[in-house]
Amino acid sequence: MEIRELTKEIRDNAIERTKPKDLEYLATSWYQEDLLYSGKGKSIFLILPTPGCSWALGPSGGCTMCSYIHDCYLKPIETDKIIELFQNQLNRYLEEIKEDFDNGEKIAIKLFASGSFFNPEELPIKARDQILKIISNIDEISEVIVESRPEYITSTRINEICEILNGKLFEISIGLETVNEETRLEKINKGFSTETFKKAIDLIKEAKNEYNIKSKAYIFVKPILVSESEAIKEAIDTTYFVEEIGVDRISCCPATIHKGTVIERLWRRGSYQPPWIWSTVKIINTIRENVKIPALMDTSGFGSKRGPYNCKKCNKDLKHKIISSNLTQTQIHHDCACKKEWEAEIKFNNLSQSKTNKKHLPLY
Repeated sequence: MEIRELTKEIRDNAIERTKPKDLEYLATSWYQEDLLYSGKGKSIFLILPTPGCSWALGPSGGCTMCSYIHDCYLKPIETDKIIELFQNQLNRYLEEIKEDFDNGEKIAIKLFASGSFFNPEELPIKARDQILKIISNIDEISEVIVESRPEYITSTRINEICEILNGKLFEISIGLETVNEETRLEKINKGFSTETFKKAIDLIKEAKNEYNIKSKAYIFVKPILVSESEAIKEAIDTTYFVEEIGVDRISCCPATIHKGTVIERLWRRGSYQPPWIWSTVKIINTIRENVKIPALMDTSGFGSKRGPYNCKKCNKDLKHKIISSNLTQTQIHHDCACKKEWEAEIKFNNLSQSKTNKKHLPLY
């Protein structure tokens, strides 16, 4: 079975089982310490309710590891309602960010649409512009971060957004996932080429002549049908590539098991495990040593049944050390008896790895 066919089948089955969503529930947010371009600061993380990612809702079925579609409304939302829900979430932090700002804190806001901020079919232009106008009038917020697939990023849309933000730093985050084209297309089912990603980065670089704009690449650690050692190498190689083409920042995202995905089906059948936390330490330490641009390592799900793991003795300690290193951009130093087991897997797993046809998965 081809990857797109399988992904769509699993995605459609999961959506059929999904109960109708409450819009008030879908809009959510939190406020925490973060690394800004200006240094240590705080960020508002705000999830906007949308119909869902067009790539996932289309015939492709979306990416093999992503279940964000299940956190979407799955039908059109009135522009006024999107703005209202955004404003309600933002209001929760206005007093706190003013106090933090007065105390010298730098503040950013990260807008997540469970898809592409630049796609008007997911986020209507009127809603997008009104949200950005609200943010532009909040002096305490100095950086604005959004996400998009590269095909939606155009010079016109960049210009429209940056004009509204009136000098605030604007970062566009793109999920390249890996520089390995075969892995991205046949194992992640991402649906765009390295060249498409590079064209989007070039547009952002051109816009720097006029605007305060940056780019970030998401790197996915350990897709399906990739060994532990291959996952480490691909992640590191990808950081070298994105730095070379002019990306401003990196965010590494180790695999977690999301419901209603291909990766979950393989995991349930014992054919997949998320990466070791030791692998994420190896990746981030290598990046810190060899790459000049800032790099973050996401710790979502660390130590859980469905997330990156080591052993019970060091899961929590390493998670905290990685979070700290994200803020300081320093190396991580730790040791534990389970490290030898990880080293043995890295050494020997390639010898026993089955060679699976890249277009078909052994699920039936």
